[in-house]
Amino acid sequence: MASIGAPLPESTAQTRRLAFIFGALYFVQGIAEPTEGLISQPVKSLLRSWGMDAGEVGQFMFVIGFPWYIKPVYGLLTDFVPIRGSRRRAWLILWTGITSAALLYLFFFPPQQGATSLLMVMLVLPGLGIAFTDVVVDGLMVEEGQPRGITGTLQSVQWACVYGAAIGTGVLGGELAQRGMQTTGFLICGITALGSLLIAIFMVKDPPTARPAGTLKEAVLTLGRAALHPAVLGVGAFLFLVNFSPFGSSVRYMHMTDALGLDESLYGRMVSVQAVASVAAAATYGAICRRFQFKILVHACIVVAIVATLGWALLDNGEVAISFRGAGAAADAWAIGVEPAYLIAIPYGYGIMFVTLVQLDLAARYCPPAVAATVFALLMALSNQAVGLSELVGGKMYAAWTTSMGAENAFMTLVVVGAGFTALCWLLVPWLNRIAADRAAEAAAESA
Repeated sequence: MASIGAPLPESTAQTRRLAFIFGALYFVQGIAEPTEGLISQPVKSLLRSWGMDAGEVGQFMFVIGFPWYIKPVYGLLTDFVPIRGSRRRAWLILWTGITSAALLYLFFFPPQQGATSLLMVMLVLPGLGIAFTDVVVDGLMVEEGQPRGITGTLQSVQWACVYGAAIGTGVLGGELAQRGMQTTGFLICGITALGSLLIAIFMVKDPPTARPAGTLKEAVLTLGRAALHPAVLGVGAFLFLVNFSPFGSSVRYMHMTDALGLDESLYGRMVSVQAVASVAAAATYGAICRRFQFKILVHACIVVAIVATLGWALLDNGEVAISFRGAGAAADAWAIGVEPAYLIAIPYGYGIMFVTLVQLDLAARYCPPAVAATVFALLMALSNQAVGLSELVGGKMYAAWTTSMGAENAFMTLVVVGAGFTALCWLLVPWLNRIAADRAAEAAAESA
């Protein structure tokens, strides 16, 4: 054990440095990202105040999430189109600057009531900046982490920081929405994004990994072939199924604030509680990811995700309570008031984060370092498309079914559908087990 005050071994010091950089950049992403960050709830509340229903809000969120659906394009650019010789750092500086500028513009020149198109365009810009930044950071993570065997550790740090940010943004976003101070969120996010710009300028270095051989056209063809690789297909399909939850954030927000009558502050606090659980899941995964076989982790995470999803069925519309149903006096004894609605958010946040990290780690182990950003971005794009489609489809289904069967039945039906999509992941487990085994065999052969 090193004595107090003694310099850290180079590998330990470098790991901590990388963890700090990637964690800080993901922390900023967790605050400033328009669809899930600090301004997510204020923007939804603003749209609701403009008279939009769940379907229209879901459609709006689907559109501003569009930059996340084309992440492979950013991967190709950062892998094959360097800026003055820089494949990572220069792109990071460019897009963190654009993100900050767009968010600050929205604060100083806020859109007037009904200016939905203007608001949409100005939110797409920071969404584009943060999505591009995310791809660059993922590329750096694989390039720096894969040779050191620390991709799982770096992933857990990154996602712990994203949801660590969400702990504060949930509470603060709820308060801003409750008080009608939506534009203040743009100021906070814009200033925070300046932090990522400073990190990019003063702390990020381009790794020594060489630019992939060949032209951009050849890279596009290579990406097409990579898309058909069993690992990409298997992991991508798994991520899509896990993330397709038609009772997504827009439906939950509209259902809980409209149908159940929760105020904005309470909903925001529940988002923060969910984030705390996600941080715990990231910490858990970082501690155990190398101690258990992949097939054990994948079965466990599917079970946790299904149970966590079905937990939303405990949301009682009658008394705005979570009730563990029984008979007579027993039912009354188990009735819990609104505040413990956090009990739903805790297992859900933990389960979804854990199942996501299992797949992200497998994806990171598979990615070839030379085209890490592109292949990893392809996988993440599938995941983001699932989230976006679930917002779009779920919002429209909820709005339509609320009219025909009532808000409670509409919400419960969407919960069951979401759990069903997660259960379909079991069909992919044999495939994923073979991928993990093949990857282990390749690594053993390379080290022999």
